[in-house]
Amino acid sequence: MMKSAYELAMSRLEKNQPASSLSEAQKRALAEIDSEIEAKIAEQRLFLDAEIVKAAGDEETISQLRRQIAHEYTALNEKRELKKEKIRQQAK
Repeated sequence: MMKSAYELAMSRLEKNQPASSLSEAQKRALAEIDSEIEAKIAEQRLFLDAEIVKAAGDEETISQLRRQIAHEYTALNEKRELKKEKIRQQAK
């Protein structure tokens, strides 16, 4: 049976960076971080989508709001990864 591209990538990653075993508390902390960041992303998205609706017809403002959505999404995901990496480092 052939491995999928995902399985191949994961096996290569495992060779380079062996998975550390996380405690249940660490796993819960990682899940909590995901939940927290997803909620913040949803909150920002709802707010900025409402602003886009208010700006109907003003393409400049809409474009700016879309850039802001992308920036917020990137910033929150970076924050998520930094928090998660701290927890992963504790497992090593």
